Amino acid sequence: MLSPNKTTTILPVKDMDRARNFYEGSLGLTAMGPMDHGTITFSDDGHSGIQQLMLKPDAVPSGNTEISFEVEDLATELEALESRGVKFEDYDLPGLKTVNHIAEDGMGRAAWFTDTEQNILCLHQLTT
Repeated sequence: MLSPNKTTTILPVKDMDRARNFYEGSLGLTAMGPMDHGTITFSDDGHSGIQQLMLKPDAVPSGNTEISFEVEDLATELEALESRGVKFEDYDLPGLKTVNHIAEDGMGRAAWFTDTEQNILCLHQLTT
């Protein structure tokens, strides 16, 4: 049975150098360095998160959120990432509307952005 243990995500990327620069420079993640078979592994800080970027030149983004990072203060994190060049999305869809990049519901707040490879990433803050 699956249990609430640590989980990780492996994201496909078309251009490893471009993606690595984004994840290290814009998001502030620490890469341990290149691994075999065209992957880069990020340091394991004991939390769930991105384990690897995997080179997949023919990868097609899913169009869905690939990973969501839980943060304590969404507005502060959003501002910090914007100062590093991250561009957040705005949505006006049935059941999902952002105001100043943030959507709110009864459980929390969220904001979405894409990486250099068009993977959709999210920041979320629980409010309940």
